[in-house]
Order: sequence, then structure tokens, then C-alpha cells
Amino acid sequence: MIRMNENSVASAARQLYESRLRNLLEPTHNDEFVAIEPVSGEYFLGRTLSEAIGAARSKFPDRLAHALRVGHKATVHFGQHLQ
Repeated sequence: MIRMNENSVASAARQLYESRLRNLLEPTHNDEFVAIEPVSGEYFLGRTLSEAIGAARSKFPDRLAHALRVGHKATVHFGQHLQ
């Protein structure tokens, strides 16, 4: 089995998103979360971060996946909304 560290998983997952998944997912799944398991290339969508990661862990319990928010630069946003 191929072992990847967190940085290489994140890098490989982002590369898969940019090269294969962005154009596929953004038109119909914008604002959802996608967890990408880079060894297999499989991806898992969820309305929440927990749903996407949970689906990836169910299929690949011994592998790391990296999650992104479809159509966003950041997976989660922290901060305060000013009015």
C-alpha cells in the first residue's frame, strides 16, 4: 500500500481537483464539500465537511483524504461578518 503524509495527500488532492474535478463539480455542486482520496482518485461529496470526510473514511478507513469546498479558495471560513 502507498503511504502518503498529510502534505503530500493535500497536494495530490488539490492537483486532482484542478486537473479533473473543478470543471466537473463546480457547475452542479458549488458550495458542497468534496473529500478526495488521491491514491485511488475517488472523491466523495457532502453537504457538510463531516459528510464528505465520513464517506471517504467509510470506503478507505486506512487512508487519508483531503477535503475542499467546491468553488471556494478555502475549505472553511473563520471570522466575523461586519454589517
